Amino acid sequence: MTRDVSRPFGRLLTAMITPFDAAGELDIAAAGALARYLVDEQACDGLVINGTTGESPTTSDDEKRRMVAAVLDAVGDRAAVVAGVGTSDTAHSVKLAAAAAAEGAHGLLVVSPYYSKPPQPFLVRHFTTIADSTELPVMLYDIPGRTGVPIETATLIELATHPRIVAVKDAKGDLYATQQVMAATDLIIYNGVDELNLAAYALGAVGAVSVTSHLAGATIAAMFDAIDAGDLVTARRLNDELLPVTRGIMCRTQGLVAVKAALSARGLATGSPRPPLFDADDELRAAIEADLKEAGR
Repeated sequence: MTRDVSRPFGRLLTAMITPFDAAGELDIAAAGALARYLVDEQACDGLVINGTTGESPTTSDDEKRRMVAAVLDAVGDRAAVVAGVGTSDTAHSVKLAAAAAAEGAHGLLVVSPYYSKPPQPFLVRHFTTIADSTELPVMLYDIPGRTGVPIETATLIELATHPRIVAVKDAKGDLYATQQVMAATDLIIYNGVDELNLAAYALGAVGAVSVTSHLAGATIAAMFDAIDAGDLVTARRLNDELLPVTRGIMCRTQGLVAVKAALSARGLATGSPRPPLFDADDELRAAIEADLKEAGR
């Protein structure tokens, strides 16, 4: 497929869950089916595999490799497949990056090391080491609420000089900081906070890496289309329609727990999350379904 250099990973990417079978093992057939559903029915032109929504802390390196291969086989000719390779261990991330590149991934997503809270100069060394290890373009993932440390604006400006660090999944939730990065660099911004998709896209983000797109990708894409057309009235209406989806998927419980509950209720094979995450109970499932029903899903 032809890539738009202004959107090297597509416009709407789903941070895709990892399906497991009844025994808790990787379900490759279900992964391919889910990838096709997200591209064909939810208007996604990119998928992020093996991110934290894909349960990367509890999947093995071999499972990660097999997920990349399966999704590439299913949709790699018509959607960007971005492999999550971020860990708290630089050497391990380099190993995962090499494996993803060998399978044919189109890009890498690299989250800040979590828990260890590296100082900013150490973050630069971590990210550049990974970016230097393959020829693939890199999307940084800035989510300080989960990692414990932000990628500060000055650090992003420095990292933007690396030829393969081309984009940021921005889940910081600080739109002023985002604007500063866009004004000072050529970094391509993908919004990573579903409740800010409208605002971030209107400010100049090229798209989103979304969790709610598992259920509402087509509506998010339509909202982006409306903004592109200058039709903010329609964009706001669609954003209002998305509010109950965001509540159900992102606010009721941990996001991938909610997504697996919602998808399984719609007949898509997901399997249970791996501990320390667990299936939603009946009460939680009912609350999620009420939110999705309010949104007409």
